[in-house]
Amino acid sequence: MRIVVSGTHASGKSTLIADFLGLHPGFDHLPDPFEVLGEGQDDPGPASFLAQLTISARRLVALRADEHVIAERGPLDFLAYLRAWEDLGRGSVPAEVLGRAEAVSADAMRDVDVVATLPLNAHDRIWVHDEEDPALRSAMDAALLEIYDDRDLRGDRATVIELAGDREARLTALAAAVGSLYTASGLG
Repeated sequence: MRIVVSGTHASGKSTLIADFLGLHPGFDHLPDPFEVLGEGQDDPGPASFLAQLTISARRLVALRADEHVIAERGPLDFLAYLRAWEDLGRGSVPAEVLGRAEAVSADAMRDVDVVATLPLNAHDRIWVHDEEDPALRSAMDAALLEIYDDRDLRGDRATVIELAGDREARLTALAAAVGSLYTASGLG
């Protein structure tokens, strides 16, 4: 089973994953690709987003069919950051680069079973410092929700769920989605 927890920065992904792994120790954790980047590639911008998209896509494609993983972010997160960057007028990404990023992302999402998105909303207020670039955070959130509506990018296989509420509510909803897939596949 392949789960991708998706959302803008400071949306609760790490907390949800830690809680999920506490209940499901048989899953491996694929950390945020940001943690894998080397020095000099960690400044927000197209080069960093493309590097993280590549990391997240490669590791999803490289998984064996029998592996159970929960990934902190998938390639579509970084596609959303690229679109948000442009939407905010901070620069442009050449169309051919964006097209290639879309193709790589769609290919990597082909075998994902569950995508848990953590959209920003008024009820789940998570305070962030101005250093976290609230404008980029909000623009990425909007772009990500549009991307997950696009079957050409997310594929037909993944069950996409939007999680809201407190920590327990989010964990319960994710566990229910995973449990129903286990039952439907005869694994549970």
